[in-house]
Amino acid sequence: MCGIAGWVAFDRDLRTQQPTVDAMTDPMACRGPDGRGTYVAEHVALGHRRLAIIDLPGGAQPMNADTPHGTVSMVYSGEVYNFTELRAELAARGHAFTTHSDTEVVLRGYLEWGDAVAERLNGMYAFAIWDGREQRLLMVRDRSGIKPFYYYPTPDGVLFGSEPKAILANPLAERTVTVDGFRELFAFIKTPGHAVWEGMREVEPGTVVTVGRAGLRTTRYWTLETREHTDDRDTTVARVRDLLDDIVRRQMVADVPSCTLLSGGLDSSAMTAIAAAQLAGQGEKVRSFAVDFVGLTENFVPDALRDAPDTPFVHDVAAKSGTLHQDIVLSSADIADPEVRRKVIGARDIPSGLGDLDTSLYLLAKAIRGHATMALSGESADELFGGYRQFFDPEARKGTPFPWLARHQQFFGQGQEGQKGREGQARASLLSDQLEGALDLDAYIQDSYRSAVTGIRRLDGESEPEWRMRKISYLHLTRFVRVWLDRKDRTSMASGLEVRVPFCDHRLVEYVYNTPWALKTFDGKEKSLLRAAAADVLPESVVKRRKSPYPSTQDPTYAAALRGQCAELLAAPGHPVFDLIDKGRLREAVSARTPQIDQASRRDLERTLDLAVWIDMYAPTIKLP
Repeated sequence: MCGIAGWVAFDRDLRTQQPTVDAMTDPMACRGPDGRGTYVAEHVALGHRRLAIIDLPGGAQPMNADTPHGTVSMVYSGEVYNFTELRAELAARGHAFTTHSDTEVVLRGYLEWGDAVAERLNGMYAFAIWDGREQRLLMVRDRSGIKPFYYYPTPDGVLFGSEPKAILANPLAERTVTVDGFRELFAFIKTPGHAVWEGMREVEPGTVVTVGRAGLRTTRYWTLETREHTDDRDTTVARVRDLLDDIVRRQMVADVPSCTLLSGGLDSSAMTAIAAAQLAGQGEKVRSFAVDFVGLTENFVPDALRDAPDTPFVHDVAAKSGTLHQDIVLSSADIADPEVRRKVIGARDIPSGLGDLDTSLYLLAKAIRGHATMALSGESADELFGGYRQFFDPEARKGTPFPWLARHQQFFGQGQEGQKGREGQARASLLSDQLEGALDLDAYIQDSYRSAVTGIRRLDGESEPEWRMRKISYLHLTRFVRVWLDRKDRTSMASGLEVRVPFCDHRLVEYVYNTPWALKTFDGKEKSLLRAAAADVLPESVVKRRKSPYPSTQDPTYAAALRGQCAELLAAPGHPVFDLIDKGRLREAVSARTPQIDQASRRDLERTLDLAVWIDMYAPTIKLP
């Protein structure tokens, strides 16, 4: 998995900058606890932190290839799942290998195919190659944006890293956030290329960014394209199962202990059951882990989104598939711990505002890391197969705003009732009047929506309902899922746990995206294709289960802890967070007497605390109109 960092400067000699590249690399030690390395030449400095997953002794980085015309050096993060086939092809073309790592396969692939190596890779990856023969840098990111990758153009080159913290460690990078950065945070839209920090960019998914003396150029090697689907129902279900079997088999390859993240929902259950069936043939068992909260199962109260607790379904899957299962049970004190909040903000580099959704995932990954180094996750299946309730919501299907914002407040708790309709619900109610007025989120969301749907091709003869659902599916796969992929990567890698996402395999994404909505819901339920494809390995309880979001604690002591921490913040009225948060409205929220608070109010308090911690840790320069 790993963490990468680097600096290219064509107008200065970087051989004197070893301390700076070390400073950029070391903040990502959590991403790579198993080793570190640097490569420094006249115009390039590369840094790497390694999490060893495949070829433990042989995958050290930066990895270099010496040629008659100069050194080619690479820093690489991620996994390529078809490296065995690529290695055989390259060996047949005369390449000699000194390791068994996928890293060397990618490097040798570049020597053979140049920039086009990206098109041949199946996996999750972010890597940078310095080609000393041509004095240029190549930055490549996987098709779905599973692995994070950021860069920061400078007057004579570029800074880059797996995470913003690597770039911010270089004195050339300014720690500035403008109103555009806050819009991206508060609108809950993951705009490709946007990095929140002013001047910083993401390497967009499915692109190659090259940096040379003439400047910076971006080339797209993959995009989600519209194609005609001609398979009937039975063929489609069989194709989905065949793909899942192949994907899980490839992604279970590791030289370290592995496991699955099991929620008891259809997605993680199908993945776990398929993996268990495959390992059973080898006489092995899958290890599975689930998150739970103290007292949640016994005292569960159904709400608008969650009909039942996860644990009974988790245990049904574990029993049927014969996994070695463990529940990770968290208390309200665990997820409300201010130090845990600091760890999460430090992992994400931004105040996400997701509160216990982030902290609980961080604590789950931390607990799992004591038993395994690699895990499979069911992330992305809801976006791909149509599992979220907004896919079926008449309000969300009307178009114009992003579909998940139609009921945004119900789940994410942003905004206030009655504020400029659906778009206004993306606002955080405790924001200061100055910030809220400057954000103008209604306009930002509308502009972002128009940009997001531009270029989606409609099939000839595609009905209006199918075209509408195609757009909704496209938005989920190119905007919404990336919010959750980023959360998954940052919170898990903060503990050195590599999490793989089988449902993001581009072959499956391309096939299912182009399957008509009528086929995706052929039995009148969400995710009909996935349910049918995995029904033979799942317990009946899970096959019949309705979609339930990632679990959240219902313990009123958690809300009390939030109020108490916000009260402490109010005791420091000069804190710069009050340039962003309205002090009076926060005081009202803290002084409320009800033992439990609604989701919207809770998210407001969590965001306030996230903002305060982020300001304390990063000391950003905030520029508002």
